[in-house]
Amino acid sequence: MSLYDVGYRNIVNIDISHIVIKQMRDINNDTRPDLVYEHMDATQMTYPDEKFSVILDKGTLDALMPDAKETTIVTIDRYFKEITRVLRNGGRYICISLLQEHILRKLLSYFPTSGFMFRIARCHEVESKARAEEGSTVPVFVIIATKFIKLSQTVLELALVNGPPERLTTSDEMVSAVLSAQQSALVCNSLYKRSVADVGEVSLDLYRPGDKYPRYTVYVLDQPRTRAKTYAAFIVPQGKETDWLFGTKEGRQQVLKSAQQDRLAIITLRKDLDYESCDAIKLELEDCVRNLAPAGLCGKNDIPFLSLGSEVGVRNVCYEGKSDFSGSFVIEEVERDGHEFRRLVFLNNPYVIQSEARLKEAKSRRGKTKKIADPGFLACEHHIHMSTGVNAVIDTREQDEIMIVGLGGGGLCMFLHQCFPKLKITVVEIDNAMLKVATEYFNLVLDDRMKVEIADGIRYIKDAASGKKKYKAILFDVDSKDITVGMSCPPKQFLEMPVLKAIATCLTENGLFILNLISRDRGLKQKTKDDLKSVFQSITCHAIKDEINEVVMCSLEKYNSKEWKNKLRLAAINLNERATTKKLSSFKESFDVSTLLESLSADS
Repeated sequence: MSLYDVGYRNIVNIDISHIVIKQMRDINNDTRPDLVYEHMDATQMTYPDEKFSVILDKGTLDALMPDAKETTIVTIDRYFKEITRVLRNGGRYICISLLQEHILRKLLSYFPTSGFMFRIARCHEVESKARAEEGSTVPVFVIIATKFIKLSQTVLELALVNGPPERLTTSDEMVSAVLSAQQSALVCNSLYKRSVADVGEVSLDLYRPGDKYPRYTVYVLDQPRTRAKTYAAFIVPQGKETDWLFGTKEGRQQVLKSAQQDRLAIITLRKDLDYESCDAIKLELEDCVRNLAPAGLCGKNDIPFLSLGSEVGVRNVCYEGKSDFSGSFVIEEVERDGHEFRRLVFLNNPYVIQSEARLKEAKSRRGKTKKIADPGFLACEHHIHMSTGVNAVIDTREQDEIMIVGLGGGGLCMFLHQCFPKLKITVVEIDNAMLKVATEYFNLVLDDRMKVEIADGIRYIKDAASGKKKYKAILFDVDSKDITVGMSCPPKQFLEMPVLKAIATCLTENGLFILNLISRDRGLKQKTKDDLKSVFQSITCHAIKDEINEVVMCSLEKYNSKEWKNKLRLAAINLNERATTKKLSSFKESFDVSTLLESLSADS
């Protein structure tokens, strides 16, 4: 009827049921008088040879072939021979089917060997509609078998994805591809309806048509005992898929906890394949990611993609190490925006690039060119705020001393060392492996103004307080290894009341305690600020745009909001001038005084 209504008039419809034929004639006699309905057995048609250009089978084959028993096969053979007989040369048998394996194999055993070009395509629009209306669906296929009296070779084509069909060489390839699509759909339907937390994870290999190896492997994980309300996909950078964190079930569970999502799809890329960009990968995967979503989220277009950065191509790994405190880590080099960057990444916290330096060329004493870390490049915006705080309290004419807890790659230390020629810096770092990393790969220079103490930060501060040691500023830029407490920087124990009081004791009269605060727990963050206000006279907070970082500065002096702004405004302008004078140009590239001050909020 639908075909008739859009202009096709020469249509004959047959059915083995007298009742159905009578009903359809009654429905259409007045509105569609030229639509023909005839009672007939499709396995014994009475039409002459080569009568039809198209035979359309909408589920008839599926009904005729519920199994592969011998009697059933005899019936299907008669059916296919009748189709062949009444089709003209160049005519098409078009069959809509769910393609159970025994049906698929029977189709492939008959039509390609009987002079037919054979194509299978997937009906995506039908499936999308069913998913929208019913929540889940099974794959629906259309088989197009085109009859030729003289076909010189077997032609097998497959179109399971949008785009032109792919030419296959064997029937087994076609069976494998269709079965994979059906199995994937079965998994997607199961993922839609239920959690997989009880089985740990579900994995799928994603192939491009014709590829021998999968282009992606997707692992789907769920948080236990939760109804999925959040869902994201995490793209593992190429080359990291064998790391413990991504290559083992235990590691992927760690990633799930770190991501703080109810469901996470972890996507690994094959090492020896090329990928244009992170955006291109997201575009390629967006339909698959949506199909793996839980109930209530599958229709959303804004499912977030997480990654270690915007680069997904080849990374040059300079060094792989393991720390007793931080676990496994890598130092890698990547290219971005025409520059080379060197990065330190802790694999137990893969969403954070711990340290990053922009590389520049320098000549050694022997005249050889080598790549070194640019001391004027601050990769993290919170380092700009922390540097401004330092400039607000030190006297650049004096040998003032500051303490930094947390070394990382040493980028903040080196910038301050270059910018303030008389400033003395004591860095406290518990992990000796980080000192090796900073000196050998990030060009940290140790001299009479820069020293690194390998010690526990809390113990060092308490000892300094007992020894009445004073600092113009104490900076905390240290991450937490415990991801269960809702605060990833600094570790929660660094902000306990005895430690805060020891910090206050170690500060000079106008000194500042400056910390990089990262917490997703609003209650915990507010408690931290309340505790700080109970020890210090005033605090000011700087929210970092598009990040969860917040730089908090605490003073023993009483400042109102206006006084904080004036103090930091002058410090920011002076710091910018100093960086320019010292030719630390990469600092100036990312520095904007007005933006810095807009993010400031003061609490007395």
